[in-house]
Amino acid sequence: KILYKLPALPYGYKDLAPYMSEEVLTLHHTKHHQAYVNAANELLNKLEDARNNNIDLDFKSILKGLSFAVSGHVLHSIFWQNMASVNSKKNIPSGEVVKQIEKDFGGFERFKIEFSKTAISVEGSGWAVLVYDKGINRLLIMQLEKHNANFYPETKILLALDVWEHSYYLDYKNDRSKFVENWWNIVNWQEVEKRLLTK
Repeated sequence: KILYKLPALPYGYKDLAPYMSEEVLTLHHTKHHQAYVNAANELLNKLEDARNNNIDLDFKSILKGLSFAVSGHVLHSIFWQNMASVNSKKNIPSGEVVKQIEKDFGGFERFKIEFSKTAISVEGSGWAVLVYDKGINRLLIMQLEKHNANFYPETKILLALDVWEHSYYLDYKNDRSKFVENWWNIVNWQEVEKRLLTK
Protein backbone atom coordinates (compact mmCIF):
# COMPACT_ATOMS: atom_id res chain seq x y z
CA LYS A 1 0.00 0.00 0.00
CA ILE A 2 1.38 3.43 -0.96
CA LEU A 3 0.71 6.11 1.65
CA TYR A 4 3.48 8.67 1.23
CA LYS A 5 4.33 9.93 -2.25
CA LEU A 6 7.28 11.79 -3.71
CA PRO A 7 6.09 15.36 -4.39
CA ALA A 8 6.71 16.99 -7.75
CA LEU A 9 9.18 19.86 -7.75
CA PRO A 10 7.74 23.36 -8.31
CA TYR A 11 10.50 24.02 -10.91
CA GLY A 12 12.56 22.08 -13.42
CA TYR A 13 15.74 20.16 -12.59
CA LYS A 14 17.83 22.77 -14.43
CA ASP A 15 16.19 25.81 -12.83
CA LEU A 16 18.38 26.16 -9.72
CA ALA A 17 21.68 26.20 -11.63
CA PRO A 18 24.38 27.39 -11.20
CA TYR A 19 23.77 27.29 -7.43
CA MET A 20 22.48 23.71 -7.52
CA SER A 21 23.20 21.65 -10.61
CA GLU A 22 20.70 19.58 -12.56
CA GLU A 23 22.64 16.42 -11.66
CA VAL A 24 22.58 17.10 -7.91
CA LEU A 25 18.92 18.12 -7.85
CA THR A 26 17.84 15.10 -9.91
CA LEU A 27 19.75 12.63 -7.74
CA HIS A 28 18.65 14.29 -4.53
CA HIS A 29 14.96 14.32 -5.47
CA THR A 30 14.52 11.06 -7.37
CA LYS A 31 16.95 8.88 -5.40
CA HIS A 32 17.49 10.22 -1.88
CA HIS A 33 14.02 11.64 -1.21
CA GLN A 34 12.37 8.68 -2.94
CA ALA A 35 14.30 6.35 -0.62
CA TYR A 36 12.75 8.01 2.45
CA VAL A 37 9.28 7.72 0.91
CA ASN A 38 9.84 4.04 0.12
CA ALA A 39 11.18 3.30 3.61
CA ALA A 40 8.26 5.05 5.32
CA ASN A 41 5.70 3.13 3.27
CA GLU A 42 7.50 -0.16 3.81
CA LEU A 43 7.55 0.33 7.59
CA LEU A 44 3.90 1.38 7.74
CA ASN A 45 2.95 -1.70 5.73
CA LYS A 46 5.04 -3.86 8.06
CA LEU A 47 3.19 -2.45 11.07
CA GLU A 48 -0.19 -3.03 9.42
CA ASP A 49 0.73 -6.59 8.47
CA ALA A 50 1.86 -7.30 12.04
CA ARG A 51 -1.44 -5.99 13.42
CA ASN A 52 -3.51 -7.99 10.95
CA ASN A 53 -1.59 -11.21 11.66
CA ASN A 54 -0.89 -10.71 15.38
CA ILE A 55 2.90 -10.68 14.81
CA ASP A 56 5.25 -9.32 17.45
CA LEU A 57 7.75 -6.67 16.35
CA ASP A 58 10.72 -4.77 17.71
CA PHE A 59 8.65 -1.60 18.09
CA LYS A 60 11.57 0.52 19.29
CA SER A 61 13.48 -0.25 16.10
CA ILE A 62 10.47 0.04 13.78
CA LEU A 63 9.28 3.35 15.21
CA LYS A 64 12.76 4.84 15.22
CA GLY A 65 13.14 3.90 11.57
CA LEU A 66 9.69 5.28 10.76
CA SER A 67 10.49 8.56 12.50
CA PHE A 68 13.71 8.84 10.50
CA ALA A 69 12.02 8.09 7.15
CA VAL A 70 8.95 10.29 7.66
CA SER A 71 11.06 13.17 8.99
CA GLY A 72 13.32 12.86 5.94
CA HIS A 73 10.28 12.97 3.66
CA VAL A 74 8.69 15.97 5.41
CA LEU A 75 11.91 18.00 5.60
CA HIS A 76 12.74 17.37 1.96
CA SER A 77 9.20 18.35 0.93
CA ILE A 78 9.67 21.69 2.73
CA PHE A 79 13.19 22.08 1.31
CA TRP A 80 11.98 21.82 -2.31
CA GLN A 81 9.26 24.40 -1.70
CA ASN A 82 11.76 26.68 0.06
CA MET A 83 13.64 27.21 -3.20
CA ALA A 84 12.72 29.00 -6.42
CA SER A 85 14.32 29.29 -9.83
CA VAL A 86 17.20 31.71 -10.26
CA ASN A 87 16.24 35.38 -10.70
CA SER A 88 12.66 34.71 -9.62
CA LYS A 89 10.78 37.50 -7.86
CA LYS A 90 10.29 34.93 -5.11
CA ASN A 91 14.02 35.20 -4.27
CA ILE A 92 13.58 38.74 -2.88
CA PRO A 93 13.01 38.86 0.91
CA SER A 94 9.94 40.95 1.78
CA GLY A 95 6.76 41.09 3.82
CA GLU A 96 5.92 39.98 7.35
CA VAL A 97 8.65 37.36 7.52
CA VAL A 98 11.31 40.04 7.07
CA LYS A 99 9.70 42.19 9.78
CA GLN A 100 9.63 39.19 12.13
CA ILE A 101 13.26 38.36 11.32
CA GLU A 102 14.35 41.95 11.97
CA LYS A 103 12.45 41.98 15.28
CA ASP A 104 13.81 38.66 16.53
CA PHE A 105 17.38 38.80 15.20
CA GLY A 106 18.08 42.53 15.20
CA GLY A 107 18.42 42.67 11.42
CA PHE A 108 18.19 40.54 8.30
CA GLU A 109 21.97 40.31 7.79
CA ARG A 110 22.44 39.15 11.38
CA PHE A 111 19.85 36.42 10.76
CA LYS A 112 21.68 35.26 7.61
CA ILE A 113 24.97 35.07 9.53
CA GLU A 114 23.41 33.04 12.36
CA PHE A 115 21.54 30.71 10.01
CA SER A 116 24.60 30.17 7.80
CA LYS A 117 26.86 29.41 10.76
CA THR A 118 24.25 27.01 12.09
CA ALA A 119 24.16 25.18 8.75
CA ILE A 120 27.93 25.09 8.30
CA SER A 121 28.55 23.77 11.82
CA VAL A 122 26.13 20.81 11.69
CA GLU A 123 28.12 17.77 12.77
CA GLY A 124 27.98 15.14 10.05
CA SER A 125 24.58 14.97 8.36
CA GLY A 126 21.68 17.21 9.22
CA TRP A 127 19.72 20.39 8.65
CA ALA A 128 19.52 24.04 9.62
CA VAL A 129 15.94 25.20 10.09
CA LEU A 130 14.12 28.42 10.90
CA VAL A 131 11.05 27.76 13.01
CA TYR A 132 8.23 29.80 14.51
CA ASP A 133 7.45 29.17 18.18
CA LYS A 134 3.86 30.27 18.73
CA GLY A 135 4.27 29.98 22.51
CA ILE A 136 6.64 32.95 22.62
CA ASN A 137 5.83 34.50 19.20
CA ARG A 138 9.43 34.24 18.09
CA LEU A 139 11.51 32.82 15.30
CA LEU A 140 14.24 30.38 16.34
CA ILE A 141 17.08 28.72 14.44
CA MET A 142 17.82 25.06 15.12
CA GLN A 143 20.17 22.33 14.00
CA LEU A 144 18.60 18.96 13.31
CA GLU A 145 20.91 15.98 13.56
CA LYS A 146 20.12 13.58 10.74
CA HIS A 147 16.38 14.27 10.33
CA ASN A 148 14.69 13.90 13.64
CA ALA A 149 16.77 14.83 16.65
CA ASN A 150 17.07 18.08 18.61
CA PHE A 151 13.72 19.42 17.48
CA TYR A 152 11.57 21.61 19.72
CA PRO A 153 7.96 20.31 19.92
CA GLU A 154 5.16 22.73 18.95
CA THR A 155 7.33 24.70 16.53
CA LYS A 156 6.58 25.13 12.82
CA ILE A 157 9.36 24.87 10.25
CA LEU A 158 9.41 27.88 7.92
CA LEU A 159 12.76 27.40 6.18
CA ALA A 160 14.88 24.26 5.89
CA LEU A 161 18.36 23.79 4.48
CA ASP A 162 19.67 20.28 3.88
CA VAL A 163 23.39 20.02 4.57
CA TRP A 164 23.78 16.27 4.13
CA GLU A 165 26.68 15.76 1.71
CA HIS A 166 24.37 14.49 -1.04
CA SER A 167 22.94 18.04 -1.20
CA TYR A 168 26.15 19.60 -2.40
CA TYR A 169 29.15 17.27 -2.77
CA LEU A 170 29.01 16.86 -6.56
CA ASP A 171 28.84 20.65 -6.97
CA TYR A 172 31.00 21.91 -4.10
CA LYS A 173 33.04 18.88 -2.96
CA ASN A 174 33.60 19.36 0.79
CA ASP A 175 33.06 23.15 0.74
CA ARG A 176 29.78 23.25 2.66
CA SER A 177 30.23 26.95 3.44
CA LYS A 178 30.25 27.84 -0.30
CA PHE A 179 27.09 25.80 -0.83
CA VAL A 180 25.35 27.62 2.04
CA GLU A 181 26.53 31.01 0.73
CA ASN A 182 25.17 30.28 -2.76
CA TRP A 183 21.92 28.75 -1.50
CA TRP A 184 20.70 32.17 -0.35
CA ASN A 185 20.35 33.10 -4.05
CA ILE A 186 17.56 30.56 -4.56
CA VAL A 187 15.57 30.85 -1.33
CA ASN A 188 11.84 31.20 -2.03
CA TRP A 189 10.91 33.95 0.42
CA GLN A 190 7.29 33.96 -0.73
CA GLU A 191 6.99 30.37 0.49
CA VAL A 192 8.66 31.21 3.82
CA GLU A 193 6.20 34.11 4.18
CA LYS A 194 3.26 31.83 3.37
CA ARG A 195 4.36 29.31 5.98
CA LEU A 196 4.68 32.05 8.60
CA LEU A 197 1.23 33.48 7.86
CA THR A 198 -0.41 30.03 8.08
CA LYS A 199 1.18 29.31 11.46
